[in-house]
Amino acid sequence: MNKPNPLNNVRVVLSHTTHPGNIGAAARAMKTMGLDRLYLINPRHFPDPQATAMAAGADDILQNAVVCASIDEALQGVAFTVAMTARLRDISIEVQMPREAMPQVLQQAAAQPVALLFGTEMSGLTNEEMGHAQLGVNIPANPEFSSLNIAASVQVIAYELSVAAQSYRPQAVEIVPAAHERVEGLYAHLEKTLFEIGFFTTQNPARLMQRLRRLYSRTRLEDEEVNILRGILTVTTEYNARLKARYQQEHKDV
Repeated sequence: MNKPNPLNNVRVVLSHTTHPGNIGAAARAMKTMGLDRLYLINPRHFPDPQATAMAAGADDILQNAVVCASIDEALQGVAFTVAMTARLRDISIEVQMPREAMPQVLQQAAAQPVALLFGTEMSGLTNEEMGHAQLGVNIPANPEFSSLNIAASVQVIAYELSVAAQSYRPQAVEIVPAAHERVEGLYAHLEKTLFEIGFFTTQNPARLMQRLRRLYSRTRLEDEEVNILRGILTVTTEYNARLKARYQQEHKDV
């Protein structure tokens, strides 16, 4: 009986790709290293003849590519997202080198879907997109000319993943993280609750939520932990509503 291949649980996600040739070249890079799950977030041109030409035989990956309208759609069901970044400053998550990170990707992919997230050619991933990841990866390059073509970046990461797969030995996964949409539901619930209880009156909401994302990303929340936290938020909202109602009633009677 063949052992499950963790590479089958790895999806490559390209966000807002502007040149269709880069999509095709990325697909070719994926196929050479045994990856076949391609997700595209709002590509400017796709499908496109240039993508097919640059795929050079990886047409099946293009034909099966999943085109998504949002990052949440692209990451649905994913439990571990690794974001590629050229920036080392102002990054709210831990950043590792590819050779350090890829064994972790394989280990998690043995149990749950994982995503390798790449940004647009000109500016990379936005801060908001980075906030959806649990780990950042930086490809070391010439500091005086460190800009890698997106397909080249996919090739490097896919190669490092292939290298890690050569020595991969299945191990029991200690943490089974909640899926992306479950964690995003928690963040939305948390932000709504903090607004309702007046916590944001002296805070920068966007910056605070970014830091809270960083905090929870480090913990790799499991489903039951998400349930516990959302239960606390629900009770907090209900208690706050009762206090407001009591205050209004007491002042009405005065």
